[in-house]
Amino acid sequence: MRPDDLKFPFTGNERYTFLSNKIWFIPWLPLDSDTFAFPGWSHPDVFGNDNPVCVEYCSGNGAWIAEKAIEFPLINWVAVEKKFARARKIWSKIKNLELANLIVICGEARNATKLYFGDQTIEDLYINFPDPWPKSRHAKHRIIQKEFVQEMWRVLRDGQSLTFVTDDPPYSEWLIEIMGGDPGFASQFPEPFFVNEQPNYGSSYFDELWRAKGRAIRYHQFKKLKM
Repeated sequence: MRPDDLKFPFTGNERYTFLSNKIWFIPWLPLDSDTFAFPGWSHPDVFGNDNPVCVEYCSGNGAWIAEKAIEFPLINWVAVEKKFARARKIWSKIKNLELANLIVICGEARNATKLYFGDQTIEDLYINFPDPWPKSRHAKHRIIQKEFVQEMWRVLRDGQSLTFVTDDPPYSEWLIEIMGGDPGFASQFPEPFFVNEQPNYGSSYFDELWRAKGRAIRYHQFKKLKM
């Protein structure tokens, strides 16, 4: 199937939450009239089993997470991508590769996590090459914010990890400062709190793009501490 086989389901300003056919639409802003109730990861409409659940935020076209879903079929994978044009590329991979252990959320990461992810229901979290929003006045738009870090701590199982990958040094420093100030996480790498290579991590469009341009990739990993 091609990405454009999936049509945008809304017209005009119409928006609501629904889950169907391996894609979960979540509006960017909570809706007072929204009656959607998430049935849980093990529900037949989602994964239909109790296997561990891992989430990738900022999934882009889904190359990295589709590769992981193939490599680890006994793990359930959730791709979160706010842009519909990219989300339907992930949906196309799910269909063409017959990935029963992968779904895609088309929505904003913080909203989806806060509203629908239960406490300690996620095995591991990954954020791969998020938009760095390099201008200071735009930093509020970065996915890494103190409030979102607290939400990620809430949904992660004790002892599990958040992995963050970027080619942008200022964003790396921003992340290290915020995560270093949160008592719920501890870096798994000694100072400078990142490494430039992570064997068998997997690749993606942006990984290949920035490597081709000669940029160094920074891998960060933080373990959730029990509090």
